[in-house]
Amino acid sequence: MAPHAQTGSSQLSRGLLLLWALLGTGLCHAGAEAEGFGQDARTSPPVAVFNWTAQLVEETYTNITQKCWEFFVDLMRNVTASELCEWKVISRPYSLLQACLEGWADHLRYGYPNALAEQYIFQSHHHYFHNCPLEHQVYFDPPEDVRLAMSIAPICLIPFLVTLVIWRSKDGKAQP
Repeated sequence: MAPHAQTGSSQLSRGLLLLWALLGTGLCHAGAEAEGFGQDARTSPPVAVFNWTAQLVEETYTNITQKCWEFFVDLMRNVTASELCEWKVISRPYSLLQACLEGWADHLRYGYPNALAEQYIFQSHHHYFHNCPLEHQVYFDPPEDVRLAMSIAPICLIPFLVTLVIWRSKDGKAQP
């Protein structure tokens, strides 16, 4: 597959700028007219006020996360099947997906982690990384009865050893 001509943050910035231009057309509502502008030297020019409802934020975040996913899929097209489990190769696209999801959630004050972001992360694992072996073996706690036996055995052994030492020391003979 041919690599993209642009790499790095410039491609991400251009994609995010395009996304913002597409989504930003109906999201900004000016809360006040410029009627008071210039009345007093201490006053600042009016600032656009964002009148966001929870539904609008959720809808916006849903649209943006779809764009984040599409960008991730586009980056993953450059990864061959044999490279899918190599962290050095997939760390950049995976990190960009995570940063896009988290960054836009923070920007929109939507909260992160959230169900939609987790859905895309799980989707990436299911679609791309489901056949990857674990590099490090995962160790689990032993069953409760084994832990109990391993805890009680040394405790029960101590009185036996103390008794043995006391019994052997009462003999009076020097031990070789």
